[in-house]
Amino acid sequence: MRVSEADILILPGYKGSCDNHWQTRWERKLTTARRVEQAEWSKPVCEDWARAIADAVNEGTKPTVLVGHSLGVAAAVKALPLFTRPVAGAFFVSPPDVDDETIRPKHLRTFGPYPRDPLPFPSVVVASRNDGFSSFAAAEDIAGAWGSLFVDAGESGHINAESGHGPWPEGLLTFGKFIARLSPPA
Repeated sequence: MRVSEADILILPGYKGSCDNHWQTRWERKLTTARRVEQAEWSKPVCEDWARAIADAVNEGTKPTVLVGHSLGVAAAVKALPLFTRPVAGAFFVSPPDVDDETIRPKHLRTFGPYPRDPLPFPSVVVASRNDGFSSFAAAEDIAGAWGSLFVDAGESGHINAESGHGPWPEGLLTFGKFIARLSPPA
């Protein structure tokens, strides 16, 4: 599949994605990408975030590809039962460990637990070995449960602007390879 053939939904995490974040840069660069806006970026409500994502998927006219970061990943998997259209694939980066009792802020835990069933579409999970919002083992475990291709990003922090991942060319290259292998859903 080509980028031009897909509705690419950018799903930022807690507090959204700033101008220097790789998601914002990709949104500007990829012609069919658009951000799913949330009413409250700094006070996330799981049901509201999931509904906004489901509405964006269900309103699409092309095959949908999800590009989630952090809490955007958690909201996307919570939205799955609300989808009325199939999704072609998902590229998930830095999923937080929403089952970790020490995660802060505490309200991020309201997005858990993650469903552990295989995702109904091809997916990639990219995780760092020193992410402050999830252990590497927890990210690898959930990727395995979902049937996702797991990508080890080394010691990359939370893979956001603060960790130096503004343009993130390696991520864009990995995403390009992923989307090129996707087929439109039947």
